[in-house]
Amino acid sequence: MLNHAAQRHALLNCTLFTAMRPEDLNGILSLISERSVRRGQTIFQKGDIASSMMAVLKGSVRISTSSPDGKEVTLNTIRAGEVFGEIAMLDGRPRSADATAAEDCDLAVIDRRHFLPFLLSNQDLLLRMLAVLCQRVRETSRALEDLAMLDLPGRLARLLLRLADDHGSPAPDGIRIEFKLSQRDIGTRVASTRESVNKQLQVWRDAGWLSLNQGYITLRRTEPLRRLCQTD
Repeated sequence: MLNHAAQRHALLNCTLFTAMRPEDLNGILSLISERSVRRGQTIFQKGDIASSMMAVLKGSVRISTSSPDGKEVTLNTIRAGEVFGEIAMLDGRPRSADATAAEDCDLAVIDRRHFLPFLLSNQDLLLRMLAVLCQRVRETSRALEDLAMLDLPGRLARLLLRLADDHGSPAPDGIRIEFKLSQRDIGTRVASTRESVNKQLQVWRDAGWLSLNQGYITLRRTEPLRRLCQTD
């Protein structure tokens, strides 16, 4: 568990709570409880009654959904400094997806009955919450567009380019995505199988477009990947 100072620092790095006045941040800190979850542990499931929103203080969380035949699709990955569970927390309806710890995580949990009055009394925080919700809508629209307009190579190329933009760092041979990606995880993000993802990555590796090293992917040539995800 994080101590009070570490919780404060983590919340200040969270998009929703950044730049808050000290007294407002103290108010938030008085409302939260902390939860630690191990990698692979379920945080909540689709259909669960929603009573809280969570902020990731450390680690990452995978948001996913499954079809009746067991096919799983990753909708989003929530990283340190981001919140999740906010939609069901706001409208009080059941959870719309599953949340699973992709890594060992520390979470700040804010109960609905405490947070809503605080939110309604703080205009700046309310505007930030609206921005978070708008971003969720944009992400969902983008994912639907990818599924409708792109084949597997295009969806996979677009995913890798986005991850490189958001989480990449310069490497001697290109741009390295700075967290491990299993091919199963990639498959759930692009609505495909692990085997198909593996086959496509090997093709691109052999072509010199990327390299694979112990779960890390480095993009060596981005222009061919960009051409694959053009939809015009």
